[in-house]
Amino acid sequence: MSTLIAILGLGFLILIHEAGHFFMARTVGMRPRKFYVGFPPALVKTRRNGIEYGLGSIPLGGYVKIPGMHRPAPSDVDVYFGRAISERPQLFALTTALRRRLEKGEMADARSELEALRPELAAATLSSGARRSADRGLQELEDALGSEAYWRQRTWRKVAVIAAGPGTNLALAVVLFAILSGIAGGPVTGAVDQVQSGRPAAKIGLRPGDRIVRIDGRRVTPTEIRDRITSSGGKPIDLVVRRDGRRVELGPVAPVKIDGAYRLGFVLHASGLSPPAAVWQSLKVTGEATKQTAAFLPKLVHRKDRKEVTTPVGIVQGSSQALQTGFQTYLWVLGFLSLSLALLNLLPLLPLDGGHIAFSLVEGVRGRAVGREVYERVSVVGIALVLMLYFIGLSNDVGRLGGG
Repeated sequence: MSTLIAILGLGFLILIHEAGHFFMARTVGMRPRKFYVGFPPALVKTRRNGIEYGLGSIPLGGYVKIPGMHRPAPSDVDVYFGRAISERPQLFALTTALRRRLEKGEMADARSELEALRPELAAATLSSGARRSADRGLQELEDALGSEAYWRQRTWRKVAVIAAGPGTNLALAVVLFAILSGIAGGPVTGAVDQVQSGRPAAKIGLRPGDRIVRIDGRRVTPTEIRDRITSSGGKPIDLVVRRDGRRVELGPVAPVKIDGAYRLGFVLHASGLSPPAAVWQSLKVTGEATKQTAAFLPKLVHRKDRKEVTTPVGIVQGSSQALQTGFQTYLWVLGFLSLSLALLNLLPLLPLDGGHIAFSLVEGVRGRAVGREVYERVSVVGIALVLMLYFIGLSNDVGRLGGG
């Protein structure tokens, strides 16, 4: 069950990312063509105001299609209509005219040529594969040549739509951190909040609500409890707790290494913060995590630091373990994952959002759109880097799952 919740949590982060793109596009006057919960193909779908809403058969994340992401290129004619031309050579003249208009950048005339091609394609007898490709080409080029096309928009609109995806993930992280800080972001108390199953604390009978007052016969303040257990070096220790007004002795028990330090496997209750203090604490946590992420990226050239890279496999595994520790811990992890997703997508690499933002700014300075072929060449580099990180992370995750 914890693994399923972890998967759904990751899917939720992707869904709200796509929802950010979708709603910002509508806000600034663009009209997305599709919005799916999950990924296509669709299990069910409906159309409203020209937008197709659907439930995808791949139940992870979401999908949004914004028309005309790239300036249409002459090569698109061959990609979409090549099979139709080979089966019906009489279409060659019309497709050549369309290609010529695209080469010259005469978009209004290209739209007219496309409309002239449409009835000829409809009347032509084509194989199912050629028909699907041609129909898709008509729709894609119509979107790309229309006034609502993304590449035609003002720079601020394009940047706003693309930035809204990671911006939504960033906002979710800040909200989660603020809520959690408001619940338990203040100083720890001596009272036990959670006891992890299977850990030494659970084996000696420590319970939520117990208040730890002594360790190895010495009184401890709430802030000293963790350090006293860690400094044991793994040697057995005794606990004295207050339980329902009674003094209860527990142990001896030997701490075990958890996340690199000796622990018994329990979480102390922490007091909450006021709303203003919780928001400020959230912003500080977000800023510190962002700084650490920025400092980590250049270290990826070192073999030791590459061991920290992970993929959705490791994310689900870590989230599942955090959920077993406690729901608040899981929400902290979910917040950090949302923040990481935002920061990763802001890297200035295509096809990431940061790459689209960078190209939109370049196009704003140039005063004209960059051709699709340039996008594709630059995307090759970005995709190669992303795949390299993915395979490094997958190797790390397989090693962790196998105990290596």
